[in-house]
Parts: sequence; structure tokens; C-alpha cells
Amino acid sequence: MNGRPLSHVPKLRVQTPEQMRLVATFVVAVLLMLLPIVVPVADWIGRALVAVGITLLGVCAMIFAQSRSRQGARAMASELLTGFIDKDASPSFVTDGDGIIHACNSAALKRFEGSESDTISGTLRSVLANPSAVLFRLQSRAKLDGSAREDVITRRGTLRLAVHEMANGSYLWRVEDMGDRPVGRGTDVSPIPMISVGRTGAVLFMNEAARSLIGERVKTAERLFSTLPVMPGRINTLLTKTGPVEVLVNEHSRSQGRSEIYFMKAEVADSGPHTGFETLPVPLLKIRPGGEVVSVNRMAMRLLGIEQAEGVQLGQLMEGLGRPMNDWLQETAKGLAPHKSEFLRVSRDDREVFVQVTLTRVIEEGEVLLMAVLNDATELKTLEAQFVQSQKMQAIGQLAGGVAHDFNNLLTAISGHCDLLLLRHDQGDQDYGDLIQIHENANRAAALVSQLLAFSRKQTLLPEVLDVRETLSDLTHLLNRLVGEKVSLTLSHDPVMRSIRADKRQLEQVLMNLVVNARDAMPSGGEIRIETEVVALEAPLERDRAVVPPGEWVTIQVSDAGTGIAPDKLQKVFEPFYTTKRTGEGTGLGLSTAYGIIKQTGGFIFVDSVVGQGTKFSLYFPVYRSDATAAASAPKVEKKAKPAAQHGEGVVLLVEDEAPVRAFASRALRMRGYTVLEAESAEDALETLQDPNLSVDVFVTDVIMPGMDGPTWVREALKERPGTKVVFVSGYSEGAFGDAEPDVPNSVFLAKPFSLSQLTETVQSQLQ
Repeated sequence: MNGRPLSHVPKLRVQTPEQMRLVATFVVAVLLMLLPIVVPVADWIGRALVAVGITLLGVCAMIFAQSRSRQGARAMASELLTGFIDKDASPSFVTDGDGIIHACNSAALKRFEGSESDTISGTLRSVLANPSAVLFRLQSRAKLDGSAREDVITRRGTLRLAVHEMANGSYLWRVEDMGDRPVGRGTDVSPIPMISVGRTGAVLFMNEAARSLIGERVKTAERLFSTLPVMPGRINTLLTKTGPVEVLVNEHSRSQGRSEIYFMKAEVADSGPHTGFETLPVPLLKIRPGGEVVSVNRMAMRLLGIEQAEGVQLGQLMEGLGRPMNDWLQETAKGLAPHKSEFLRVSRDDREVFVQVTLTRVIEEGEVLLMAVLNDATELKTLEAQFVQSQKMQAIGQLAGGVAHDFNNLLTAISGHCDLLLLRHDQGDQDYGDLIQIHENANRAAALVSQLLAFSRKQTLLPEVLDVRETLSDLTHLLNRLVGEKVSLTLSHDPVMRSIRADKRQLEQVLMNLVVNARDAMPSGGEIRIETEVVALEAPLERDRAVVPPGEWVTIQVSDAGTGIAPDKLQKVFEPFYTTKRTGEGTGLGLSTAYGIIKQTGGFIFVDSVVGQGTKFSLYFPVYRSDATAAASAPKVEKKAKPAAQHGEGVVLLVEDEAPVRAFASRALRMRGYTVLEAESAEDALETLQDPNLSVDVFVTDVIMPGMDGPTWVREALKERPGTKVVFVSGYSEGAFGDAEPDVPNSVFLAKPFSLSQLTETVQSQLQ
């Protein structure tokens, strides 16, 4: 700006230093070229002067080009200024790479009125002691990243400098007054009074708690304390607007000579002043770098579930850091660890509690201590665990479906061919026992797959209308054998019972799992009670993040007087593969299977337990209403099928992409007298049906196949052959159809693995 006031900056300068140098160089060049003409000189001297003049003219051309470039930048700056910079409420400048100001907005003129410098560094010297270092640092970062920003604490408050690199090597600078902003995150809302002090004793920041205690804003620490320096860890006298107040002071050193001073009001008692540390509304711990707890206030003791913590190691109170606790404390005490929070699990036996711990380094009487602020993060971690659990359940459910499909195809082929072999061997045959072993182990494998499907809620259910009293009556003999002689089984039923709709076999499995668990919880014997009752809920029942809608429910309660389950383990009992039993005594699938079966039925299951007193499982099933659905008796059709020994007549089109399954099913149906046409894909099946002279009575098809799936090709085939019966088979169970059953008339579903008799009975039932 050549010493002119800043108010002239928005207008482009006409006579700049570059222009002055250009004119001077041009004049010298012309004089040198005219000198040999005006003054007689030797020829060689004349030629030399002319050459120098031409060279200077070239220099003039370069200076002129640079000047034009700078004028372009200034013109762009003026255009940018009139566009939006001038509307900015914060001071803004446009400079070149050397920091020379090309333009500024109205806010800059007002904020830095009276400045006589034409550089950004000189202009900011009125608010910053050494602006050159900050500007160089920001401009270097802007060259790499395109922009940069930094907050600088000054005597007047926090100043935010931001710079953006523009075209032609120009830079847009923005200066924003942040006022008394918090130095640390959340300090302004902290209930603990805190001030930030610079190296000269100037008060840079006061949080709301400090302003409330002092009663006014102050500029220096001398105005606050009767004696300086303050004595950390001791009682100091704080000069407030209403008079002196005794406070306990902690000091936390920051960078650039700044420090944060925390003070807590002391209460005067008969024994003298004492701190309000105990009654502060924030859970606080004071810890030595070695991990020893020095003091703990009441809220922290309540959160940690303890009555005394002095002298106890922090690692005894909480866990879950993933590395030695002392490493974290030592790094924080030495200032090496970043100031971030850690989520830890409190070592409590009564319930599961998580805390967010933030450590701050303080100095008391020359000793380095750590102040730990605790926040109850139980709800947050519970939601996080719930989300992770849902993701895990979904992943295992998808895995279970895939495993079930492949295993069920293998098991169908194994058990099916075993059935074929058993037809050719009598009980007296030496191979008969081996075949029975193969058959039984295949059934055991099928049961394991069924448990995985039950957990993932993708198993095949055959619901029917049940009276739970009759179901329990039929099951009592087996349950008495399961519990043994030392345990007694007592049943109690509601005299007015309502029906439910469920899979009887699966409901029996749930009850057996619960009774066996109750028996195992009472190794010395005891009583297991099974109670049924009809409950009418007028309002939703909220329990364990589940909501039972209003209405009538049939409840079954299975209770014992055993060892009970610890509170921290109670919420995990329905997780797959989680068991409280010793290794080898449980698979961890029993309760997860029960959970899956009940949820798939539309019910709820809850657990209550007290260690040393016993456990009670409560099952809720919706009351069945006769007008709800007409499909209640549909599964009974299969039960009325004729014995497999009868021979059938008819043509069966068998569509199965798994060759071993197709080979077994084809042989099984042919043995029963059916004519079997085989196809390994839906496309092959449709091609076979193109023969108009071909008569087909039943389609037996897999649901999921490469290319066109089962329901799709069947619908296509039924357009030309309406009335043909259909048997769908799949290793994915009923989940293969997606959210709804296939809209195919005269169709039934047969889940893999199926036996020889099940296949032939189903086909025969469809033909009849």
C-alpha cells in the first residue's frame, strides 16, 4: 500500500512499485540507444551501448508481462471482492504469495482502521505478537491442501485465521473473532469452574461455572487470587464480586505457556475448610500415575458400586482397556497420550455398568496426579451391543441357511441311499447294524441343522391348534424320565385354558430344553414347577427391550430353585453357543433354539433369575382365534397319507439340480411304481413338457436352482397344464420362498432331508 491507509486498498493502485521500475528501465534503455547518435563515440562503444539498450528493452518486456499478471490477479481480487467477500461479516483479505494485500472488504477496513501496512503480516501485528510465523505456517499448508485454518489465543480472546489458495497465486484470508470460546471440548458446560490463563497472567477464557462463581468477567489472574502463584492441591482465596471465597485449586499445563486452573468451592466446618469434592455432581476419581486411587467422590462411588476406594488400584475397579491399565495412566501422566476418552467395564457383580473415562493431568503440591471424570455409558454400550448382536444374529442366520441347504442336500442323498440299502438287507444281515448306524447319525446331523434353522427362525414349522394342557400331559412321562429321581416335577394348569397355534414337536423341544436346564441347575435335587395361565394384557408389556402387545396370551412358566444365573450373564443366555455349564456339558444351542422357535411362532420368552434362589422362564403365546385363519388343519393332510408300502401309478417329472439327490429320488419313486422323467434344471423341464403327447401327473421340483427357480418354471408350465399337482422340495426349508408362500395351486412343501417313505407318501397324497 506504499504507506497509504488501508482504506485505499479496495481500489487497485495505479502507480505500483512494479510500474515505477518498468518506466525507469524503459527510459534507461532508450537513452542508451540514443546516446551514440547524440554524442560522438567510437563505433565499438556505440554498438555496445545499443546492445545494452536492447537487452534492457527485453527486461522491460518481462517486467511488463509480470505487471500485467499482477494486474490480472488484482482485477480478479476486485471482482471477487465485489462478488461475496465484501458481504462477509468477518475481515477478509486477498493477497499475493508475498503477503501484499490486493484487496479487502468493509469489515477489514473497520476492524483494522488506522493500519499503515500494505501486507497481511503488518496488518495483523496489531492483534498478534508474531503473525509472520502463523501466516507462513498456514500458507504452506494451503499450498498443499488448498486451505488451512488455525485458532490463535490472544489477550482479547480466540482469533481464527483461515486461508484459501486461489488462481494466479493469490490467497484469500479470513480473520474471525471467536471471543471467549472453550479451550477444551465441553469445558463451557462443565459444572467445575475453570479459567484459562496465558503466560503473562492474562485470563483468556472463563467457563460458565467460573463466571457464575466469580460474578463478573476478569482480565488477569491478579484480580482473582489474593496471592500468586496459585498453590495447586491447597486452599486458595478467590476474590469474587461478592467477597473472598475459599477454593481448592488444580492446575493443568497446556502448550504455549498456557494453563487451565480448576477450582472447587471449599466449605467451612468446625474442623476448618474442606473441599466440595465429595459433593460435586460429577463422578470423579483422583489417581496416581501408578494406578493407586487417592480419592473418590460420592457420585463415583455410587456409579462404581463401592463404599471405599482409597488405596485400591484402578484396574480392580474397571477393566476392558485391551492393554495394561498402568501403560495408559503413565502415558497420560507424561503427556504422551492424546486427550481422548476410553470406554471401560466396571467390575460389579450386581449389574453390568460401562463408563467413559476421561483423564486429565494435574499437579498438587508438586506431585503429578490424574483426575478421572466418569460418565455412565451403560445405555450407549447396551445399544451398541444390541446392534452388534443383531448383526451377529443376522450373519449367523444367513450362514445357517446356507449351511442348511448344502447339508440337507448331502443328508438327503446319504439317508436316502441308506434307505435303499436297508430295503435289501434283513435284520440278520451282518451289514444291517452298520446301515442303521449310518441312518441314525444322518438323523443326528439333520437335527443339528434343524437347531441352526430354529435359531435363525428359518425352520419348517407345521403349526396346529394345541391345548397346552394336553401337550404337557403327553410329555409328562418323558419329562419325569429326564429329571431323574432327585428332582420332582409339578404341573399346575389354569382351569380356563385357551388354545394356541404352534408346532407341537417344536414346542415339546422347547419345554424339554427348559426342564433339562432346570434339572442341571439343581445338582442336589429340588422341585421344577410348570404353570400355565391365560393372561389378558390391557396395556403393552415392556420387558428386556421387547414389547408384548395388549390382548390375551397363554403363558407357560418353568421355574426351579437352583443355583441361578448371575446378572451379567443373564442377558446372554439366548445367544448361540453361550452356556453357563462346564465344558462338555452343554452346546449353547438349547436356549437359542428355544428363542428362535418361540419368536417364529409369534410368541415371547423372558427369564428372571436370582443367584442362589432359582430361575424362571416365562413363555407367552398368542391365543388362537378360530376366525383368524382357515389354514390350521392344512398340515393334517400329510398325516392321513397311505402307508408307503402301497404302489402308485402316474407320471412324475422330477426336477433337481443335485445329481445324488435326483438319483435317490428317482429310484425311490420308480420302486413304488411311478414313471419318472428326470430334469436337472427348470429349462430342461420346460423343454421336456413341450411334447403335447406327454402326460405328467405330478411335478416334484427343487425350489432354488441355477437359472430359473422352481415356483417360476412351475407357473409357466401350469399355463399349458393346469391342474397338475406340485411337490416343492428344498434344503432352505420354507424360507426359500421369501416372505410369502408361492401362489401355486395344488402344491405342498417337503423339506430336505426327506426319507424314502416321506417322499413317496407325499407324492401319493398329492395324486389322491
